[in-house]
Amino acid sequence: MEFSQDDNNNLPLSKFESMLKTNHVLFFDSEEFENIIHHYLNHGKIALAKKAIKLGLNQHPSSINLKLFKVEIYVFEDKLVEADELLNSLYILDPTNEEIYIQKANILSKKDDHQKAISVLKKALELTDDAIDIYSLIGMEYLFLDEFESAKTYFMKCLEEDLEDYSALYNIIYCFDYLNQNQDAIEYLNMFLDKNPYCEVAWHQLGKQYLVLKKYRKALTAFDFAIISDDTFVGAYLERGKVLEKLKRYEEAIENYNITLKLDDPTSFALLRIGNCYEKLGNNDLAVQYYYKTVHEDPLLDKGWIAITKFYNKNKNYQKALYYINKAINIDAENVTYWKLYAQINHRLNFFEEAERGYKKTLELGNYELNTWLSRGDLLIKLGELEASVYNFEQAVEFYPENPELEYRLAGLYFALNENDKGSFHLKNGLRYNKEYAFIIEELFPEVTDKTQVKNLLKTNL
Repeated sequence: MEFSQDDNNNLPLSKFESMLKTNHVLFFDSEEFENIIHHYLNHGKIALAKKAIKLGLNQHPSSINLKLFKVEIYVFEDKLVEADELLNSLYILDPTNEEIYIQKANILSKKDDHQKAISVLKKALELTDDAIDIYSLIGMEYLFLDEFESAKTYFMKCLEEDLEDYSALYNIIYCFDYLNQNQDAIEYLNMFLDKNPYCEVAWHQLGKQYLVLKKYRKALTAFDFAIISDDTFVGAYLERGKVLEKLKRYEEAIENYNITLKLDDPTSFALLRIGNCYEKLGNNDLAVQYYYKTVHEDPLLDKGWIAITKFYNKNKNYQKALYYINKAINIDAENVTYWKLYAQINHRLNFFEEAERGYKKTLELGNYELNTWLSRGDLLIKLGELEASVYNFEQAVEFYPENPELEYRLAGLYFALNENDKGSFHLKNGLRYNKEYAFIIEELFPEVTDKTQVKNLLKTNL
């Protein structure tokens, strides 16, 4: 029996805690100790659980169940050797105790020996009258091994035992998703719903599967049934809103997102989606209001800052776009998308040094898109930093070998630096890869096209 703080079943617990305060030792039977320990473990009160185990074993030194709690504490504290030794001694005393096998499997799992853990749990299955928890543990071990088919099988066994085991249902869908078996997931969920037609979780998961397959009408119907099953199910309204957006039914999507704001505390996701819907409807005033609410609700949500920056960027209000992207960078200076937007906005404002800094930071944070290399290199050319531009493009070639846009730029740079042999090498490469990009030389390096060597190469190959 588990103790509850709002009924009369907590008398042994109160008595135990009173004993701790007075240091006056009272007697409890072993089952009372088990309930007290179980209560403390469920509430994360490990120190009190340990005290109860110690006192319990003083009064009942032969209790296997109390010793199993001691094993559980050892495992929790990563004292696996001590846990193993105690379990081995308990096995000699009671080799048919399923809990001994479960704890043994727990230790093996902690040691990353998941295959052995599964073997031990399967032995526990032979001894138990209540298999559902062991099925779940076996399923989790298979997940650790990335054996999703086997994991799925055992979680399905859980659901066969208990139709309301939603944890198992989520794990089953996780396996289907990982294996990209969306159609199989749909078939399984429909079969499950035949047995449990008012399960809002299953309807919700079914809708998400249809959404992945872009079957928006069917997804919408599934989310409708989830809401019929539970009209306070926030997740179903959010997903329904997403589907309505896909169908361009923005007013209805806004209605669904607004319901979530009434049912629960406002979420930055819902506020952001409402802003996006208003923007699609051309209501810029309300769109920007909701983008403001989004970043106010969650200043760490990058999608909020990106939305408000892109809004002003699209409306050519570059100063405001720059203001908000600067605010975003002040909050998270390691966000690569922020720096990319920062670079693009500064570029549009002709703030070339700041734009170059933004592209450089974007590259440092691992964004190696070709356009980033090209934009930064071209800015360095405008700023007269030819050697730095060469270094930038040479790095880019490592990621994009045989790229004509890079080769023509390197050719122009080397000719501009009077390193004619290198210039000739890269110009020949560019002409070999794609002659149509030869205009880059004239566009970026007009003074270079007057060089006899350049004229001859272009004349010969074009």
